[in-house]
Amino acid sequence: MTVPPHQTTSHWLIRISQVFGDLTGEILSVLGATVMKKLGSEYYLIQLEDASLLWDSKAAKYLRWKLPVHHAWPCNPEKMPGFVEKAATTLYQKFSDKDFQAIFMGPIEGGLANPYYRKLASNLRGRTLQLFPKEIAGFKEIEAQSSTIGTLFCLVGQEGLYAGVQSPKASNGFYPGGTKFVSQGSSSTISRAGAKIAEALHYLLLDRSLPKPASHWLELGASPGGMTSELLSRGYQVTAIDRAPLDARLDQAGNLRFIQADVADFRPDSKVRFDAILSDMNGGALEAIAQSIV
Repeated sequence: MTVPPHQTTSHWLIRISQVFGDLTGEILSVLGATVMKKLGSEYYLIQLEDASLLWDSKAAKYLRWKLPVHHAWPCNPEKMPGFVEKAATTLYQKFSDKDFQAIFMGPIEGGLANPYYRKLASNLRGRTLQLFPKEIAGFKEIEAQSSTIGTLFCLVGQEGLYAGVQSPKASNGFYPGGTKFVSQGSSSTISRAGAKIAEALHYLLLDRSLPKPASHWLELGASPGGMTSELLSRGYQVTAIDRAPLDARLDQAGNLRFIQADVADFRPDSKVRFDAILSDMNGGALEAIAQSIV
């Protein structure tokens, strides 16, 4: 693979999810990486001789996110007076002549981050956007980015600030670090499955457009309704099938038809069209598809 544009650096920020922690040494070895520093629990600042290995090696599939480091400021922001103003000014000086579509920033530890760093990332982005042209400053919706055009991504944490320009697709995600933080603590959260479908749709968007609002989804194995709730919140219609009931909070949900039955016994009306299928059942994808075309 030809290394995507903007990567005129040998320094990279990569993320290896903790679930693959036991493989970290092997992953870094395959990449031929020299570790400069570990950041947080999952990030590594590395030096590479051959950046194409980030996409073309057997280790590539284990990388949750990757970013060329075009600017690094190792420091402790909490102990740095005027950090936001200094960092924003430096980012403008370093990147004002670069071509990119948007600026997005996040904490190094993602959803586990100290609230201080989540707020710091937000404040830093707000101040930085004040310095850049309105076309960039006006970019609000993170998933509205083109997946193939460069974005200035920045991560900030107790280890400092790390920034680079790369397309979301090459980075493996629209969000800084590759992950959208989905809170599981609110009363409206039915189950963690809502975060699973949110992440799946995020990845799908890197390669193709999502089904349009009001599209009709067939959801197989829907109980208790975490994914159902997420689809409804995005403006979709849902026909949900499961032997177990859905959460009572979905009883009055609009655009939802729930059929309490075994998926194997479900026969869709020949006059009803589904635009997408979501299956959270055990078994292969072809088995799930078969249920919708019988």
